[in-house]
Amino acid sequence: MSSATRGIDRIVAWRPAEVREVVRETPSAATLVLDVRGWPGHRAGQHLDVRLTADDGYRAQRSYSVASAPEDGVPAITVERLDDGEVSPYLVDDAQAGDMIEVRGPVGGWFVWEAGQGGPLWLIGGGSGVVPLMSMLRHHERAGSDAQARLLLSARRQQDVIYRAELQSFDVTYTYTREAPPGWTGYARRVDRAMLAEAGFASEQRPRIFVCGPTSFVEGVATELVALGHGPDRIRTERFGATGG
Repeated sequence: MSSATRGIDRIVAWRPAEVREVVRETPSAATLVLDVRGWPGHRAGQHLDVRLTADDGYRAQRSYSVASAPEDGVPAITVERLDDGEVSPYLVDDAQAGDMIEVRGPVGGWFVWEAGQGGPLWLIGGGSGVVPLMSMLRHHERAGSDAQARLLLSARRQQDVIYRAELQSFDVTYTYTREAPPGWTGYARRVDRAMLAEAGFASEQRPRIFVCGPTSFVEGVATELVALGHGPDRIRTERFGATGG
């Protein structure tokens, strides 16, 4: 088999995956650590497809970002429940260690960061858009990168922050858009140009910038970053819509 064929097979082949562990992140989000037969490894920022098959043969599939670092050796996905979704309610509320699902991937080569690329590494996430950014931060830490790395994270409430305990180890600025914690003196609004500048995301340097979140969030942030002087070629975006799950 040629190397090109092997590369295609990595993307299109469905593989059985056993749920090794389920970690509750927030009331509506959980991380599933997976053992995937033949897992080829991944790059920080990539995603994989998940397929569920019902007893009657009906199949549903969705794409989820990989949350684990490449150094972890196994993929972990963090899923936020959509109440009207076909896949996310099962993954968040019902999946248990030992359950079998199917996965395909890893997928994606644009929205990725490797320690060898250097930095500064500037990450901006909205809600569950933090998932691929967390993979980058974990990779940054495990690879021993000395590149400056910072994250600006927008969440509705503090209890909605995924990886809240682990994020204490990183340089993170939060903004809460619906309800700030008691005594909070930080940002409590949607990300805007003034916030980006104040939080250190102006264009004095030539950072590698990754923005992930809902479509409107990503488009708005990218527009403001360009207005602050960042070249569009330095900004990589990944977005998700309101449908699916």
